[in-house]
Amino acid sequence: MLWESPVCEVIEEKLFCWIVHAPLLNFMPKKEIKHPEKEKSTGAYSAAVEIDGWVYVSGQGPIDAKTAEVIRGTIEQETELTLKHIETILKAAGCSLNDVVKSTVHLSDIEDFDRFNAVYKKFFKDVPVLPARTTVQSTLWNAIKVEIDVVARKA
Repeated sequence: MLWESPVCEVIEEKLFCWIVHAPLLNFMPKKEIKHPEKEKSTGAYSAAVEIDGWVYVSGQGPIDAKTAEVIRGTIEQETELTLKHIETILKAAGCSLNDVVKSTVHLSDIEDFDRFNAVYKKFFKDVPVLPARTTVQSTLWNAIKVEIDVVARKA
């Protein structure tokens, strides 16, 4: 698949135009976005990847960024920490929660939805267009209560 773009240039008061063909996949290489506070790895993945202005944030959970240990708490506490990690990663990518277009939420117990949602609403209260969202019940790593991933578009 090729990306085509017209290129024009004025040379000696004459306009010259031509079409540039470039492989679409090589137009903008993907870039790793790291959690700026993370000191220990928790797996073989990037905190986020940016390509062509889109930022894909990997699933985040209630993990201490420095020690990689799970920080256990109520669904509210775990959700708040998880969303703070997402905010930090988005900021490192030059984005904010306002740029999020899609979120996927995994809850270990769907009965926690209303309590989770109350915290989620607080984080997105100033966002004029809320992201699309999917929320499901899942078996989560190390018995955490919530895991969230998001997709954002750089403004």
